[in-house]
Amino acid sequence: MSTIAELNPAPLWKHFAKLCEIPRPSKHEDKVVAYIVDFANNRGLDVKLDQVGNIIIKKPATPGMEDRKTLAMQSHVDMVPQKNADTDHDFLTDSIKPYIDGEWVTAEGTTLGADNGIGVAAILALLESTDIPHPALEALLTIDEEAGMTGAKNLQPGHFEADLLLNLDTEDEGELYVGCAGGVDVNVSLPYSSEPTPADHQAFKLSVRGLRGGHSGLDIDKGRGNANKIANRIIDAALVEIPELRIASLDGGSLRNAIPRESFTTITAPADRGADLQKVFQREAAAIKAELDNEARLEITLEETDTPAAVMDTESQLKLIRVIRCCPNGVERMSTALEGIADTSNNLARVVTEEVNGQSQIRIQCLVRSLSDSARDQHGLNVAAAFQLAGAHTSLDNAYPGWTPNMQSPLLALMKDVYKEMEGKEPEVKVIHAGLECGLLAKPYPNWDMVSFGPTIRRAHSPEERVHIESVGNFWDYFLKVVAAIPKR
Repeated sequence: MSTIAELNPAPLWKHFAKLCEIPRPSKHEDKVVAYIVDFANNRGLDVKLDQVGNIIIKKPATPGMEDRKTLAMQSHVDMVPQKNADTDHDFLTDSIKPYIDGEWVTAEGTTLGADNGIGVAAILALLESTDIPHPALEALLTIDEEAGMTGAKNLQPGHFEADLLLNLDTEDEGELYVGCAGGVDVNVSLPYSSEPTPADHQAFKLSVRGLRGGHSGLDIDKGRGNANKIANRIIDAALVEIPELRIASLDGGSLRNAIPRESFTTITAPADRGADLQKVFQREAAAIKAELDNEARLEITLEETDTPAAVMDTESQLKLIRVIRCCPNGVERMSTALEGIADTSNNLARVVTEEVNGQSQIRIQCLVRSLSDSARDQHGLNVAAAFQLAGAHTSLDNAYPGWTPNMQSPLLALMKDVYKEMEGKEPEVKVIHAGLECGLLAKPYPNWDMVSFGPTIRRAHSPEERVHIESVGNFWDYFLKVVAAIPKR
């Protein structure tokens, strides 16, 4: 851990190393909130929590900067808790284990939390500084961004005086973001009946592992495999040749905003059809690997396992397989106004069998995103409709708006000038197919002129998450030059 803390810029990496020590998965931010409150109190900063637990910290201007506009800075304190199946890690109690891998920092078998820990660390480093010139600062550190944007959704007016806000939560150095997609969750429950496993059946475990996964917004247009779709395809093909095949349990994907990397399904088939099942499996697995030539680490295995006591009824099984086939997954439409940007998409994120109050059910979670709120809602209804035809209960929840670009933003103009002065070229100005909190923050603070930026992070929301070390230094230098360039009132 000390190796990470000693990277340059030391003030930022020191705080990021500390954040890695503190468990902070979404909806369990109490430890990191307590740490940051203590950090502020110990340095004589004005700190408080709002009614939902967002942290608000204020610091006066340094001498000579009192006549500048007040600057707000914002990041979220939670992180996506993703780990490899063979990694022993409890996100509620265990520290993240970062390490240096060449030009990058990554973690041992889990998400790193650079999203958005680097942004939080930059804010803490600036608040702690005694030798960095800055105007009056207002920091907003929100909770539960990754699992519902609870903090941003419930932010109330009246806490801030600033008209300018820097959101430190994007993932490509040299890019400035001025707009983002909104999203809505599609939650599905499909009840089924459990039946005794036929006496002559042998059980098999179908495992899909090693997919690249990634962020369901930033990476949805990259053609990556979906473990839920892959497992379903193999089972469907096997049923054609072995109609007696039964599903006992499913556990695919993990989080609604992560492209599913793994799926584990227990199936049963007549013991004398095991060889036939293996042939179907080998054929389909080979075809899938050939199609997904961008998934070099994909592993699909079928192994004998202990026979379960119960399986899914055949009618529900068929409905499940058909509806997963029909469920839209990936990009629905590319933007016609913004070249290379996905407009509308869906992530078939989670498929799992479970018992709820004595009733067997299949629970499915999707996350629909769109640059247009109306298209977001319509595609959410499209996804829900497929499941409704299968007799499932559906709900559209947790909708949040997109962030409409303002290309005439004075803050954007300032940041473009600073970047050009530093780098000798213009930064790229972009809109992102992911959820930033800026769209929600604009509701209680419509006066905020906002721009989002950050260092280079790859494979966010997956255990392969990594942050580029040199880009963190460049991000920090740029951040400080923007802070110093904030204009007078």
